[in-house]
Amino acid sequence: MAEATVQMRGIRKQFPFCLANDNVDFTAYRGEIHALLGENGAGKSTLMSILTGVLQPDAGEICINGKPVMIRTPKDALQHGIGMIYQHFKLVKPFSVAENIVLGDDHVKVINKKKLEERVKALSERYCIEIDPGALTWQLSIGEQQRVEILKVLYRNANILILDEPTAVLTAQEVQELFLTLRKMTDSGCTVIFITHKMNEVMDYADRITILRDGCLVRTLTKAETDEKELAKLMVGREISMGRRNTTDTTTDRELLRVENLTVLNDKKLEAVRKLSFSLYAGEILGIAGVSGNGQKELMEALSGLRAAAGGTITFKEKNITKTTVRQRISDGLAFIPEDRYGFASVRELSVAENASIKSYRLPEFSKGGIVDYKKLNKQAEEFIDKFEIKVGGTKSLVQSMSGGNAQKLILARETASKPDVILASYPVRGLDIKATESIHKILVNEKNRGAGVLLVSEDFDEIFQLCDRVAVMYEGKFMGIVPISRVNLETIGLAMSGAARMDGEPNA
Repeated sequence: MAEATVQMRGIRKQFPFCLANDNVDFTAYRGEIHALLGENGAGKSTLMSILTGVLQPDAGEICINGKPVMIRTPKDALQHGIGMIYQHFKLVKPFSVAENIVLGDDHVKVINKKKLEERVKALSERYCIEIDPGALTWQLSIGEQQRVEILKVLYRNANILILDEPTAVLTAQEVQELFLTLRKMTDSGCTVIFITHKMNEVMDYADRITILRDGCLVRTLTKAETDEKELAKLMVGREISMGRRNTTDTTTDRELLRVENLTVLNDKKLEAVRKLSFSLYAGEILGIAGVSGNGQKELMEALSGLRAAAGGTITFKEKNITKTTVRQRISDGLAFIPEDRYGFASVRELSVAENASIKSYRLPEFSKGGIVDYKKLNKQAEEFIDKFEIKVGGTKSLVQSMSGGNAQKLILARETASKPDVILASYPVRGLDIKATESIHKILVNEKNRGAGVLLVSEDFDEIFQLCDRVAVMYEGKFMGIVPISRVNLETIGLAMSGAARMDGEPNA
C-alpha cells in the first residue's frame, strides 16, 4: 500500500458567516494525483489553505509523512515540501516575471538580473510554460499571470504540490503537457493535489477524487468507481444538465455591433489587435476562442471604451462609438463583464449594495440633487440577490466575503439590469464550479433569447459548444475565420488556436 504523505483528520474551520470545514478528513498518498471537487464555497480552498499554513484550523490535526506537524505559516509548509498555486493570484504587479518567481526565496541574497532571467527561462522551457521572464507583471494577461504562479511553485521544488484551478487558462495541449509533468513528478514519489471544476480533467488525470459539499466530506473514491455524471451529482446534490443549452435559434439579421479594420495596441505599444473586422447580431452568442494573450483582452477593452483604438471604427446600433467614453457606451446599451471579477468588475472592499449600484446610483430613481437614496439601492441589491439566487449574508456584506460564483452572479445581475443590447463577456465562468457555471450560462442564454447580442471570450471548449451560435478563433490579433458552431469540431478549433489552419477554408494571411 502506498504511503500517506498528507493526512488531515477532523479539520474544522469556522468563519463569521459560515462553517467552511466541518470535521473533514482528507488523505493523499505518495505517487498519486488527487482531485478535490466541490462547489464554490464547499470548503476546498479553505482546507488546502489550512494545509499550507495560510489559515489555522479550529480543530483537527495534520500529519505529513506519518508525523504530526504544526503548520502555522506558508514558510512552515514549504519546509515540509508543500507548495500551493492559488486561483486568485498573489503577484507583485510592478515586479518582473523573474522577480516574482524568486520573491521570498531566502537563498537568493543578491539578484543578478541576467542570470535570474536565464534560470527562469530554462525552468519555463523545461515545463513548456511560455512566458517572458523580463516582462512586468502588470502588463501580463490573466492567463500569463497564472503561468507565473505555476512557475513560482515549481521553482521551489515542492514534493507536495497543490494546484487551485491550474488549467483555467491553458490550451488543451498545455494541459496535457502540465499533467505529463505532474505525472512524472508523482512517478518519482511526489504527491499532487489539484482543485478543479472540469470533470474531463478528473477522469483523464486523477487517481482518486475527494468531494466536499457545504463544508463536509461527501465521499472519496477512485476514478474507476465513478463517471462525470455521478461526480456532478455528488458535488451539487442533484442532477446537473451537461448538454447543449442553446437549443433555440434566435439570431436575427439586425446588426448591433460592427467592427471594421480595428487596430489596438497593448501596454507595450505593440499591435495586439490587427485590422480586425466582424459583426455581432441581435439574438446571437458569438464566441471568441483562443489562447489567452492573443489580443482578446485588448479587443474587449477597446469595445468597452477602456482602451483607445489605434485605427479602424466601432459602430454600435449604427452609431460610431470609436471615440466615445465608457459612460456614453453604457448609456447607449453596452455592458461589459471583464475577465478579472475582483479587479475591474467589482470592488472587494465595498458592500454588495454598493457594488450593485456602481452603474445605477446616478440615475434619477436612485438619487436627487446629488443625494443618494440608500434605501432604494439596498432594495435593488435585495432584488438581485433574490432573482439570481446569490448566496450572501446580506446587502451590507463585503464582496470579498463572497465566493467567486456568487460575486460573478452579482456582476451579471448589475450588468443585465438595464437590459443592454450588447453584452461583452470575458471568461465569465473562469474558476467557477459546475452549479455556478450552470447559473451564469442560463443568464447569458436568457439575454440572447431576449434579443441581446453576446460576445463571449472563452478558452473552454465545452462552454463554446454549449452556448455559441457562431465561433471565431483569435490568433495573434486576428480571427482565423468566423463560422457557425455546427460547422466546427474540437480538431478544427484546436488547429486554428495554434495558427496551423483557418476554420473557414480561407488561406491564413
